[in-house]
Amino acid sequence: MNISDIGDISIKFCGGCNPKINRGQIAEEVEKLLAAFGSDVSYNELKVDFIIYISGCSANCAERYNKTDVPCIVVAGESIDSLPVAEYNLAAEIISRVRGIALNNWKTTYRDKIVSAEQALKSVKSGDRVLLGHACGEPPTLVDALVERAPELSNVEIVHMVAMGKGKYAQPGMEKSFRHNGLFIGAPTRKALEEGRADYTPCFFSEIPRLFQDKILPVDVLLMQVTPPDEEGYCSLGVSSDYTKPASQCSGTVIAQMNKFMPWTEGSKIHLDELNYIVESDTPIVELAPPKIGDVERAIGQNVAALICDGATLQLGIGAIPDAVLLFLEEKKDLGIHSEMFSDGVVHLAELGVVNNKKKTINTGKFTATFLMGTRKLYDFVDHNPDVQMLPVDYVNDPYVAGQYDNLMSINSALQVDLMGQVNAEMIGPNQFSGIGGQVDFVRGASRSKGGKSIIALPSTAAGGKISRICIVLDHGAGVTTSRGDVHYVVTEYGVADLRGKSLRLRAEALIAIAHPDFREALRAGAKELGRIPKN
Repeated sequence: MNISDIGDISIKFCGGCNPKINRGQIAEEVEKLLAAFGSDVSYNELKVDFIIYISGCSANCAERYNKTDVPCIVVAGESIDSLPVAEYNLAAEIISRVRGIALNNWKTTYRDKIVSAEQALKSVKSGDRVLLGHACGEPPTLVDALVERAPELSNVEIVHMVAMGKGKYAQPGMEKSFRHNGLFIGAPTRKALEEGRADYTPCFFSEIPRLFQDKILPVDVLLMQVTPPDEEGYCSLGVSSDYTKPASQCSGTVIAQMNKFMPWTEGSKIHLDELNYIVESDTPIVELAPPKIGDVERAIGQNVAALICDGATLQLGIGAIPDAVLLFLEEKKDLGIHSEMFSDGVVHLAELGVVNNKKKTINTGKFTATFLMGTRKLYDFVDHNPDVQMLPVDYVNDPYVAGQYDNLMSINSALQVDLMGQVNAEMIGPNQFSGIGGQVDFVRGASRSKGGKSIIALPSTAAGGKISRICIVLDHGAGVTTSRGDVHYVVTEYGVADLRGKSLRLRAEALIAIAHPDFREALRAGAKELGRIPKN
């Protein structure tokens, strides 16, 4: 009979006569199969035009039990992954046609796309631009397979932000094969940049997706990491949505490492249909150990915490100072999170009920972030947690979006602040140490926020107390990360300087007051020489 002649369908399940088969498990698999078909079907075979038998073993005995003259098809296998493709496709097509629904046959697509890492990485050609998933979302199996191809490749540009992997592509001897272009500089790639074997591209985190979407930096191959699929064929991007999700929609080839250790997070998903190659490889997600918090960091944390009101929404940077701030928030109430990332300290406050997201002006009740870095404690907390939403960075870090919150508190660190309030958060002299990241995004978002505050927090000294981080002018060759016009609060262990609306003279006075006492006299003398403050 023609499919067009079929009206009602019955789906019958035979658990199989093989005693080794776990019937309950196969039944669950069949339910997943039906969910994949997306169909509400009849189970009364006496009033139907077609029967689909799904058998839990390959004996095909289900055919014997059809005592009617109703046409049928048998789809038999000991698990959903062993069901024969041809029969599965036909059953899916029948249901799709009869019910007038879109065919969601991701199971077959999934099988066809599974390859080894070596096979998948053959798609990279000399001269390609390869984008790596960000931070702890970097796919180690795929990157290792790419590096193995070094002798065959030349002039491959590797682009990403924070590197949490080995960075072998940036090591000496790889220059002919690979050149790293960092959108943020991390430990594995820093030496290559200093020695001229890599590049750095300055950009705001929120605007990085546009580099790929607008073909300013067109991506030939994206290497990313995802979870196994759900019943509808969608994979979660886990700990890294950021630029990875937007890039997946405009890259020439998308290769995913499918990893059962990747926590499932809501917000950013990708369907198997959107992947060109799938490499199944279960590797532990990189963990970032909590930083050591000393007396200086604790003092800074206490000073920052005094600026935070109940009901505030927090954006936190990374490192000892943001973590120290969290130590002093246990007495606060109804805090929320809208941050480019968060780590283990937020989990502790969530467990105490301090962070509950109830007072967030938008995304109420949700932890909103674009990437995550932390330990297993963090990953277990976010895994299948409906209150956590991981969204692309061009939404999370957009100053317009962040500015819609009331009482948004932006907390970031810096390397230097000069007496005009200019912030250097990324360079040591002329050498690039990190990157712009999301600091400016959230400084400007907080300035738009009703009751918002942007806070730059840093220790008063560096190099064991030999260098003042509050400086007369920024180091020669260093760039300005956050302009003097954007800066609001600057905090050290010695206090808080509120620079908003202050003249250059008042700014210099306020910053000198929170500098280390050993350097205040020299700072004052330098300020007088430059005319920042009166000489008498």
